[in-house]
Amino acid sequence: MSITEIIIDIPAEQIRNIFGEYDAYVKIIERTLNVTVIARDAQVKVIGEGSRVLKARNVLVQLAELSKRGGTITEQSVNYALSLSFEDKESAIVEIDQDLICHTINGRPIKPKTLGQKQYVDQIRKKMIVFGIGPAGTGKTYLAMAMAISAFKNDEVGRIILTRPAIEAGEKLGFLPGDLQSKVDPYLRPLYDALYQIMGPESFQKNMEKGLIEVAPLAYMRGRTLDNAYIILDEAQNTTPAQMKMFLTRIGFGSKVIITGDQTQKDLPAGAVSGLDVAIRVLKDVDGIGFSYLTSLDVVRHPLVQKIVKAYEEYENKEEARARRRAAQDAGPGRADRRGSREPRTGREGVQRGRRVMSAHRTGRGEGKNR
Repeated sequence: MSITEIIIDIPAEQIRNIFGEYDAYVKIIERTLNVTVIARDAQVKVIGEGSRVLKARNVLVQLAELSKRGGTITEQSVNYALSLSFEDKESAIVEIDQDLICHTINGRPIKPKTLGQKQYVDQIRKKMIVFGIGPAGTGKTYLAMAMAISAFKNDEVGRIILTRPAIEAGEKLGFLPGDLQSKVDPYLRPLYDALYQIMGPESFQKNMEKGLIEVAPLAYMRGRTLDNAYIILDEAQNTTPAQMKMFLTRIGFGSKVIITGDQTQKDLPAGAVSGLDVAIRVLKDVDGIGFSYLTSLDVVRHPLVQKIVKAYEEYENKEEARARRRAAQDAGPGRADRRGSREPRTGREGVQRGRRVMSAHRTGRGEGKNR
């Protein structure tokens, strides 16, 4: 194996951002690509096997460009840039960063951070109804809220309506105290959190009082027609087929709908069918409806969350494969033969068995007379 050495010119302030605290980020690059990275002033030297050195160079150059544009380099962005390097798509990380949705109340820009998130946002811009489907931490709800608030501020819609099924995550909480709003608030708290962060509590309360922002459980959607509104249905995996149909038929003119859900985290009663699963099968070929599937690669929470999601995906895939093998074995000819062997015997064996039964019967009658 030939050792290659290349030098990259990167400004010192960008190097600090790329390398991270205690060189944490550059150590990830070194471990992943099996290279050595050394920084001297405004230059970075990369040493290792030829193809790996080129990948490391491309990752460092793209991260430097991201840093130069004011982006914050995180462990997630380093890991994602590395995963893109194995598909020769390193430049995508800068392209993704160019898509600005809006700013939070603190001025932090909200942007998609992965290719899956970018495709999800593009679908929302193009389609009237979009299903965002993926595991926890992929930004489904947060990006949908950012798009809704951006459209509301730009007067593209007159109001925002946020809804989700009022169902507990595996626990029965019983009756909750207070008025209607107090009873449903715990179920809708994740939506409030995103609104406060993007819009600010004062602006949110003002628009809430005017009826321009509405947060309500799904049960209260029946009988309404929702015109000129941005509507988000969160936790759609916990809807029933009837609830999903009811919700989709509420949509009026000038409205846009985003439906988010995680098919692996259902809180419905055992044996109940999810309205999200049914909707995906029924509506997959309908024009004007988009489906965006996010994966563990799109998780933007703590890196450990990404590992947890991936571990569960692998476990569930193995369990499904094992269940299919068991079903195939049960349906095989061996199963039929074993069942056949349990059928009543005929011929000589049947006659002998009959004699044994009659003998036992006579013995029992004799014992009865003696008693």
